[in-house]
Amino acid sequence: MSDYDPTYAIARTGDETLLYLELHPCPDCGTIETPWEHGLVESDGELVISYAGICATCGAERQYLFGLPETESVGPFPNFGGPEPSELIDAGEWMAVADRAAGSVPAGADLAGDQEAAVVLQVARAAVEEVLKFVPAGADAVPDNAFWTDDGQAVRAAEPGRFRLERLLVVRDSYSDTGAN
Repeated sequence: MSDYDPTYAIARTGDETLLYLELHPCPDCGTIETPWEHGLVESDGELVISYAGICATCGAERQYLFGLPETESVGPFPNFGGPEPSELIDAGEWMAVADRAAGSVPAGADLAGDQEAAVVLQVARAAVEEVLKFVPAGADAVPDNAFWTDDGQAVRAAEPGRFRLERLLVVRDSYSDTGAN
């Protein structure tokens, strides 16, 4: 993680924030269907990004506050963030995102002719790249402290070898070989 220690976890990009919101459904009814309004607000004397909305299914009010990044990360979709690891989504959750995305593309899909499949594999590749950001320089695996959610820890516990650097690079590159650049 960066040396910057905000009160609120940093939202590096809009893509990362929207993914975080998708991964955290309404605690009352379990839906992800919430029309979000977002903007800058002051909280505890700190400027933060607020995402607020009313659950479309049960009407529960929801709000998340995120810290601002030190520098803006810009790039084409999917742009989850700069070179630093996420503070919102842990390594196991990123791997689950990659698995779901890659698993939704039919085997043998013609990526040259199926733009949607190619974009989904780009998301899978970008999610694996996010896992790689947790591997410290000179290390050969994602460290234990990169798994802070129950969901992320469950993904790791199911197959810890998936978080070794060499294997992550092979998986990432396999998405490139299939057309996900």
